[in-house]
Amino acid sequence: MDTEAFLISSYERVRASVSVAPGTSAPVLPSNAALSAARSAIPDPDAPESLLGRGPEATLAHLTTAIAPALDGHNRSGRYYGFVTGSALPVAEAADNLVSAFDVSPQVHLPGQSIATEVEDAALRLLLRLLDLGGSENWGGRTFTTGATASNILGLACGREAVVSKRLPAGSQDGVGELGILGACAKAGIREFQVLTSMGHSSLSKAASVVGLGRCAVKELPYSEAEPWRLDLDAVESELLREGVASIIAVSAGEVNTGRFATTGKDDMRRLGYFAEKYKTWIHVDGAFGIFARALPATSEFAKLREYVAGLEFADSITIDGHKLLNVPYDTGIFFTRQSSTLHAAFQNPNAVYLATSASSIPSPLNIGLENSRRFRALPVYAVLLSEGREGLAAMLARMVRLARGVASALTTDENLKEAYELLPDATAADHTHIVVLFRARDAGLNRVLVRTIQDSGDWYVSGTTWKGEPACRVAVASWRVNVDEDLAFITSNLAKIAKEWKDGGS
Repeated sequence: MDTEAFLISSYERVRASVSVAPGTSAPVLPSNAALSAARSAIPDPDAPESLLGRGPEATLAHLTTAIAPALDGHNRSGRYYGFVTGSALPVAEAADNLVSAFDVSPQVHLPGQSIATEVEDAALRLLLRLLDLGGSENWGGRTFTTGATASNILGLACGREAVVSKRLPAGSQDGVGELGILGACAKAGIREFQVLTSMGHSSLSKAASVVGLGRCAVKELPYSEAEPWRLDLDAVESELLREGVASIIAVSAGEVNTGRFATTGKDDMRRLGYFAEKYKTWIHVDGAFGIFARALPATSEFAKLREYVAGLEFADSITIDGHKLLNVPYDTGIFFTRQSSTLHAAFQNPNAVYLATSASSIPSPLNIGLENSRRFRALPVYAVLLSEGREGLAAMLARMVRLARGVASALTTDENLKEAYELLPDATAADHTHIVVLFRARDAGLNRVLVRTIQDSGDWYVSGTTWKGEPACRVAVASWRVNVDEDLAFITSNLAKIAKEWKDGGS
């Protein structure tokens, strides 16, 4: 087989299987027929002939003609509004193909052998500038992860390490990484750990379990019933006064159902910083998608959003998702913390002489994260930052916000929508909208089937959730493909059509 010819042909066939004609919109979900055909085409893993070997050509044909048509279309359509799912910018996809072609695994910093770790560090430092988080000297611990869940694990692991170390007897050299959580807590006089948050993402509980704190350690401290996403700072301080209890404060910078923020600006974050200093705690920000409000244009249109995320630079650690609003391929997460030494304490690979390198300002990634073997996921981020720049990314993010705000506003002002739908959490939500719109149908029967009705159309996609015990619908705008005017007209007309058909059907 001519390897080069096959690869060139394969790239063309892959692009042909996913390309979208100009002026058209790809379906967001595969058809039932495509799903059935793909299932029928998958060989029985228990059958002896399944491993006879088809060869590259036949296998590629199987992938592009049977499997590809049965995959969801979130990267092909700007109308996939489920979860918080970004698309991949073309330059990011191209960079990711380059990663696959070279099969780079930047796990050890080897500057005489590969530029990969230096590109990774440059991407992280560029991202700090994009988000105005301060210079790289303020964030000595920085690395790429598989996503927000992994970054939250790093955040709680670092917080656990730092909080325990602050309470150990003077002169103690070892923390949780060496002594284990039971031994270190006993030595530090800690009888309980808690993670204080408000409507924290589910991955926060997973992270608490993984790092040995336990899911029950996550404690919700909502500001009020009306604003449960906001963190009650008075309640936080009361919890920090408990004797023998170590705490991590987890700030949700973008709650997943509403898109709202746990803090209201710099004053809240400064107060949390005071708590951290006084009570020997740790501030972790889960900014998976919300932190990108810091990169919006500095205009009056986005002033309120930028105010909500002001002060996040005062945190001890920060989680960011690249495969959401930055629009790079899965799986891409980012993690920042103040000191590289904190990451080393939790994640270093000891006694591996073959992995040792000389001293450098760039640490080997395998010593500051979960993975030893890693994909070069920094390259698509690097490519997007260079290609789009601050202004290009600000414009892309602004389109997302404008569409979301347009939908939220229409739900309260459009004569064809306001009687049929209710904007959540309240009618003023449009003024605070970032990229998530939460709403429900006023008719209980329609509300029960609203999400499924939208999804079954195949033309657009939303996620279902619950709000105060009742079903609700979420539109989360996260794709570079957004066309504000066309997409707003599409969403509002389809919502109006759904409501009219339900009403006319007499249901």
